[in-house]
Formats: sequence, C-alpha cells, structure tokens
Amino acid sequence: MGCCLRAAPSSSFLLACIKGPANSKSSSYSRRWYNPVRRKSSLLIPDTDRQWVTADNNRTHLLSEERFTVVSYNILGDRNAFKHWDLYRNVPSIYLKWDYRKRVICEELIGLNPDIICLQEVDKYFDVLNLMEKAGYLGSYKRRTGDYADGCAMFWKADKFQLMEGESIEFKQYGLRDNVAQVSVFEMRKAKSRRILVGNIHVLYNPRRGDVKLGQIRFLLSRASILSKKWGNTPVVLAGDYNSTPQSAIYTFFSSSELNIMLHDRGDLSGQKNCRPTQALGIRREQGSLFLWMDRFLHSSWTNEEIKSATGGTDSRVVRNPLKLRSSYAMVKGSAETRSSNGEPLATSYHSKFLGTVDYLWFSDGIVPTKVMDTLPINVLKNIGGLPCQKFGSDHLPLASEFAFIQGSKDENETSNFLIS
Repeated sequence: MGCCLRAAPSSSFLLACIKGPANSKSSSYSRRWYNPVRRKSSLLIPDTDRQWVTADNNRTHLLSEERFTVVSYNILGDRNAFKHWDLYRNVPSIYLKWDYRKRVICEELIGLNPDIICLQEVDKYFDVLNLMEKAGYLGSYKRRTGDYADGCAMFWKADKFQLMEGESIEFKQYGLRDNVAQVSVFEMRKAKSRRILVGNIHVLYNPRRGDVKLGQIRFLLSRASILSKKWGNTPVVLAGDYNSTPQSAIYTFFSSSELNIMLHDRGDLSGQKNCRPTQALGIRREQGSLFLWMDRFLHSSWTNEEIKSATGGTDSRVVRNPLKLRSSYAMVKGSAETRSSNGEPLATSYHSKFLGTVDYLWFSDGIVPTKVMDTLPINVLKNIGGLPCQKFGSDHLPLASEFAFIQGSKDENETSNFLIS
C-alpha cells in the first residue's frame, strides 16, 4: 500500500482530480451527471444541509488549543448495494452506482475536512485511498475474513498526526464471526505530548446474535484499554457502525461499567427490531403481536455457547467495560428535530427496512467534544424516501465531532466535571 506524505492540496484541487481535467476524456463522463433529469430531480430534494452544533459550556478556558476532528462513516460496500437490492427499491439506480457514490462520498469527506476518518463497509479501498492520498492523508485497511469483500479503513492527515502503533482485530480468531476492527495510536506532530487512540469497528448486523455483537464490542474495549494504558493512559475515541440502537442493552453497556446479560433477551440486545421505517415514521402499527411475543420467548434463553461469546467464559454472566465512555452526540445538545430524548441522533441510517441510529463516536476521559455535525430531521429523510440519494452516497450519514484536550487532565473525574459544569 502506497503512502503519500505531501501537504494537503486545496479542496478544489482534489475535486478536480475526482472529476478529471477539462480537456480529458473523463470530462465528458463528469458532465453526464449534469443533465436535465438530474436538475429536475434536484428540485424535489428537500433541504439536506447539515450544520455544526457547538457545545454549550462556560469552562472553555480549561481546554487546550490542540483540537482534532474525527469522522465515522459506513459508506455502503459496492457489493452490498447490489446484493441487497431490496433495501434500496426507492433509490434511483444511478445513485447506487459506485462511480457516482465514490464522488459524492469524497465530496462529503472533503467538506468535513476531518483529521481522522474511520470508514466501514469499504470494498473499494484503493479507489478511496488514491483520492485521500491526494488530499494529504495516509491510510490503513483491514478486510473482513471469510468470503467478504469489505472491511474497515482508517485515514489520517499526514501533516498533523504520526501513527505510533496500530493493530487489526480479526474476531474470527475468537469464534466471533468474520467482522474486523482497527485500533491505532496517534501523536500530534506539533504537540508531541498529545496522543489519541482511535478505534474503528463494524459490528455484526444480525439482530438475533446479540451475544456475538457484545463479544466483539467487549474485545474491542479490552484492546483499546490495554493500548491506552501502554501509551500513558492516552484518551480514546471509538468510531463505528455498532448495529445497536440508543435504546438497547448494548448502548447501556457502553455508557456504564457493566451489563448483566441474564436480565436481557439475547435476541434483542441491539434494539434493531423496533426500527423499521413503518414503526419509526408512525405510518402503521406492526401486526402479529402474538408471533412477536412467541419469538421473544423462544430466543430469550441463553446457551453456554452464547454466554461464552458475550462474556468470554461460561462461568460469568456479567460483561464489564474497562473504559469510561460517553457519546459525543449525546454530550452536545442538538435540535429536537434531529435528536432523541437521550441526545443521540434520531437516525444515522435509512433504507427500506431500517430507520434509526446505529453509528456512534464514543470518547473517554481527557478529551471533550466541542462540536458535532448534526444529522437530518426525520421529516427530511422521509421526504427523501431512502438513502443513498443525490447528495448522500451511502445509506448511512457520516458522523463528525471535534474534540479538545482538557488542560492538565490527569484523573478520571476531569471530563465528568467539565461536562457537568
């Protein structure tokens, strides 16, 4: 994998690279998108502009000048877009093609101008890498094991961060399916004392296998904790598609110190079952409540194998979180049109069978979010009809958060005290 250490060119330069020079053959290819059909359809698209929301805190003088922005984005694998075509029946075929989506996705990332990018469901890594290198980023990639084409990718600005240590996690080695994760430790080039650990994961989708989901998350937290301590208790940011909703037991596990799995239905640890668009939009109530009750009853018991997947051993019923984590979006107050009662976005993903939130940016002590890129109101997503669309290149929305180090932060209560004030 090639690496590029040159300074980042301007956004306009990179966009020119995406579209091709004016006198090249790719120029006509670029102009094909600007046709009457597209111009007509653009008039039907509702306001999809997203705004930065700044944290409301009167103790900003305690924050250091060193800031960094992290983006988490499931970009929808090219193979998955067509393998699961039934999820995108409302999406014009042109918006599903990789050549179109690649350009839109890169424009989104350029506009956000993040320092660190965590992508999931990447199966055209070198396409993305070539464009990111032109923008001054370095990258790393871990493909899923088994017969899968996609994986996780991480990019960082070469002139701002130096990679100190990185590792990839193959959950297959621990009997936890073919998903993968990345953990990297970065050091700021202009502030050598400032380090950050960033994790990137795409958790198993299967709503029924909450045990495997919990096991994957448990292992990521363990590795992140170990590496953080190795590098002097460096602050942690965990990005990714966790395939779990804010109302789920898995979300509770993230934001607390432990979870007793026997108190929960192992087939609904992720909360995904209640996020069909018909339910989220209130169009109609789901039918067949008796069958839903029977399903929950049949899948609520835990086998020894499932207990081992979730907790790491058959003699334990409690999963423990070694990190004290908070969600950046939950900590930065947003609009009632875009946020739920606990502060999380109402939706980060939307297709014909799902409308809800599964993507997060978790952070540990020593740093705080200073602003986040707000998501879209439900009514706007409803009017779009489904993702991807003309402006968004995936069935997920990218999450972005700026973080600042807390000056002199040495104990684990500093972040709590800052956020409460």
